Amino acid sequence: MSTDTPSRFDLPGTPVFDGQTSRRGLRMNKLFMSLRSAENRERFLADEAAYCDEFRLSPEQKQAVLDRDWQAMIDLGGSIFYVYKLAMMDGRSMQYLGGVFSGMTEEEFVAAMRAGGRRNG
Repeated sequence: MSTDTPSRFDLPGTPVFDGQTSRRGLRMNKLFMSLRSAENRERFLADEAAYCDEFRLSPEQKQAVLDRDWQAMIDLGGSIFYVYKLAMMDGRSMQYLGGVFSGMTEEEFVAAMRAGGRRNG
């Protein structure tokens, strides 16, 4: 493909979850996936920092998890599907995350989706 031709993935502000991103976020995504278990959710809630340490997250990843910095989690290699497991623990919806990632409130994001989605250009 020519470098002059935009890729179908060239969407400004849209992170692409590829192999490199997957490797970067592997430990953090494993932590998120562990939250499927009620026992692990209880352990996480009892001491979030210690639980992050068990998975040997980078300092930046650990801080993003503890701060619930959703965008940073994605930027640091988190898969939205795995990050959502943590959001669910906080009672957050996928629409809430959609709002966070698009600069809208949850309500604005839901209204935009009902109206046919965001329009680019």
